[in-house]
Amino acid sequence: MSVSSAATKQLFAPDLTRDFPRSPAATLGYFNILPRVIDKCRAVLAGTQGEYNFNCPLDEILFEFTGIDADEFKAYVAQGSTDAEILAWVQGKTAHLTEEQILSWAYENRVARPEDDEDRAMFEKMRLTYCPNATHIETWFQLLDAEEGRI
Repeated sequence: MSVSSAATKQLFAPDLTRDFPRSPAATLGYFNILPRVIDKCRAVLAGTQGEYNFNCPLDEILFEFTGIDADEFKAYVAQGSTDAEILAWVQGKTAHLTEEQILSWAYENRVARPEDDEDRAMFEKMRLTYCPNATHIETWFQLLDAEEGRI
C-alpha cells in the first residue's frame, strides 16, 4: 500500500513553531546547509514554518552554488521526497561540480565569519543577545547553532 504524497510530506515536515531546523553545519552528501533548507521547505509546504523563511539569504548560498532554482527545489520536495531522494536529485543537478569543489564550498560556509564592520556589529549584537558568555562563537554557523540552543 502506498502512502500519498501529501501524507508523506506531512510525515517528514518538521514543526518549526516548536522545533528548530537542522543546523546549517549538518550535511547531506557533502552539502552543508542542504538539510536545513529541506527542513524549512517542508515546513513551508506544511504551514509549520513559524518564523523561518524558505529561500532566505542562507538558502540562496546553496541555490547559487548548485544552480538549482528555489521554486524547482520546492516543487521536488513537495512530491514527498525523502532526504536520500532529494540528495540524489541535487547530485544529479550538480554532476558538473567536482567533489573537491563541493568540499571546498562546504568548508568556506562552515568557517565564514563577518567580513565588514556592519556585519561584525550585527554579529556581535546577536551573539550578545543569544549567548553573551560564549566568546568562542566566531562563525555564522556557530551563531545560528547558539541562537537555536545547539551550543
